[in-house]
Amino acid sequence: MRDEFRAELQAVNHLLVEMAEGVREALRQATRALLTADRRAAETVIEGDAEIDGRYRQVEERVCEVLARQAPVASDLRAMITALHVAADLERMGDLADHVAKTALRRHPSPAVPAELRPVFTDMAGIADRMAEKIASVLAHPDAELAAELDRDDDAMDELHKGLFGVLLGADWPYGVETAIDATLLGRFYERFADHAVNSAEHVVYLITGEPV
Repeated sequence: MRDEFRAELQAVNHLLVEMAEGVREALRQATRALLTADRRAAETVIEGDAEIDGRYRQVEERVCEVLARQAPVASDLRAMITALHVAADLERMGDLADHVAKTALRRHPSPAVPAELRPVFTDMAGIADRMAEKIASVLAHPDAELAAELDRDDDAMDELHKGLFGVLLGADWPYGVETAIDATLLGRFYERFADHAVNSAEHVVYLITGEPV
């Protein structure tokens, strides 16, 4: 029974790593579509969101099956509950990448953000990519210290988000309301992507230490 549980846990963890790698690539492609008006990149993200959702359902099904058949307790139960929480955050990160891609596609063939905003979105995308990479790493090889780094990464994302609002609310903003709304929503998508990455990291820390963050 114990060997069977470990095999199930390993299978669930493999799905989570695949989800983390998938959402990282999705946001990379969505950012490419956003900044360069790459229609195919946007379509790839939108089409691929169903695959991320499918892995999320697989995690749910496997965890529910293990809970029903083996009734794990203590650290084993914590591992199963953590998997559900992390999968939910990763699924939401995939949705946010999908939102970025759809914004890019709606504005095609023009870039979805003006040239003045491309540096801040490039920086936000870089932080988000680094955070997604760390999540995949700590899921594959649990590391509480690495997981804790995401909180600092999120601080940097928040600063960029605030800076974006400074530009949008400036008296000399020349691009009108529609572009400002798009940029506001896009900033929120990246900021929330980072927040869900932090949530995932906190669940991993809890799994390792048994102490809530």
